[in-house]
Formats: sequence, C-alpha cells, structure tokens
Amino acid sequence: MGRAKEIKVKVIPSKIANEFVKKHHYSGKVVNLSNLHFGAFLDGKMHGVMSFGPPMDKRNALPLVETSNKGIKQKWNEMLELNRMAFNDYLPKNSESRCISVAIRMIKKKAPQIKWLLSYSDATQCGDGTIYRASGFKLTNIGKNSTIYRLPSGETIAKRGDTKKDMSKAERLTGFQNRYIYLIDKSCKINAPIIPFSKIDELGAGMYKGEKITLAERKQAQEVNEDKRPASSRETGGSSPTLALND
Repeated sequence: MGRAKEIKVKVIPSKIANEFVKKHHYSGKVVNLSNLHFGAFLDGKMHGVMSFGPPMDKRNALPLVETSNKGIKQKWNEMLELNRMAFNDYLPKNSESRCISVAIRMIKKKAPQIKWLLSYSDATQCGDGTIYRASGFKLTNIGKNSTIYRLPSGETIAKRGDTKKDMSKAERLTGFQNRYIYLIDKSCKINAPIIPFSKIDELGAGMYKGEKITLAERKQAQEVNEDKRPASSRETGGSSPTLALND
C-alpha cells in the first residue's frame, strides 16, 4: 500500500470539511445533512474529506437492511450515508480505500450503534464506484439517472421535491446512479439483490473521472501502466490497485 499507510484519519469540524468539499468535490456542493466528517492527513496537511450523515432519501433507505434485532423496528441511528467524499491529487494510490477502512473502524469503535453504511456513486457525472468496490461495499442497484439536471446556466442540480429552482428549461442528464451498502455488523442482512460488478458493463453504466469507460478497459489501461513501472515498484499479490476517484 506504500505511503497510503502513513495517512492519518481524524474527525474534523464541519466548517473545515465543507470548505474542502466545495473546493475539491466535482459538484462543488456540500450535503447539509452531513454531521460526521473525517479528514485525511499526510505530511502535516489535509488532502481528503469524507462526510457522513443521515440518508438523503430517508423513505427508501431504511428498509434496505434488516438488523439483527428481530422484532424491533429499525432505527435511523443504526446507519449512516457517506454523503460526500473528496480527495485532492496529493495523496498516493490506494488512499481512498485506505481512508474508508480507517473511518469504518473509527465508527465501529466510537459509535457502536451504527450497523451499516449506504453510499451512491454518480455514474452520470463522475464515477461508477471503484472505491466502494475496493473497500468491500456491495453493489445493490444500478439505476438510470432520474434526479440530476443541468440548468440553462450550466449549473447541475439534484432535483427533489423541495427544490426552489425553475426546472421548466432544465435538461435531465443521461447516465446512472449506483447504490452501495457496507455491513459493519455482519449479522445484518441486505434486503436487496447483490449485483455482480460485471453488470455495470452489461448495462453500459461504467464511468471513471466523468468519462464513460468499461471495467475491462480500466483493467487493461491499469495493466499497461503497471508494465511501465520499474519492477521494484509494482504491486505484488492481492487485488489490483485502486484507481483514484472522487464519487
């Protein structure tokens, strides 16, 4: 994992997290529901942020996972959504999956009531979820985009019932939104089909850094890049290195 092991993950104030997200997330926007923020630090400076909070789609989120408390109604405080994740280019390869892993361990230790995590990858504008797959999340839905629109001004927004924007001339963007779930408490059960990652290619839902691409093409490009590196610096064993991606 190289220098990724040197990254320190710490809880940070929302003000600091939001400033970083606005600057480095592809959307330039924060999620106001986020209430737990982690910063990724290397060489004495912060180079990444992960913001967690209640699910943005509360009505549909809770039934996705059945907790081990049989007969007891599932509660909102048993899950979190990874609302925003943004990293700059300073961090080395594998940093995102490393930081998610550390954040999950911290949540498990400091907030033992949290049993599972939810996140979405925006395969309409950014990426299809490379980081989540490398971090052990399960793919549970590949849906065609129905909420992301581009306004005549060029601004993109997620259309919801409470939007105050004039949507009369807005253009709905074509693409996909992939849903991922991670069980912190392994006794819980995902109440949705677990979809093989190959389905992303079958549906034409692959995307990396805002460009349409298949998983096979990514793997091939990665192998070419690996072959160009000195033998002493290549990864050996284990899974393929994670591509950097801001989902």
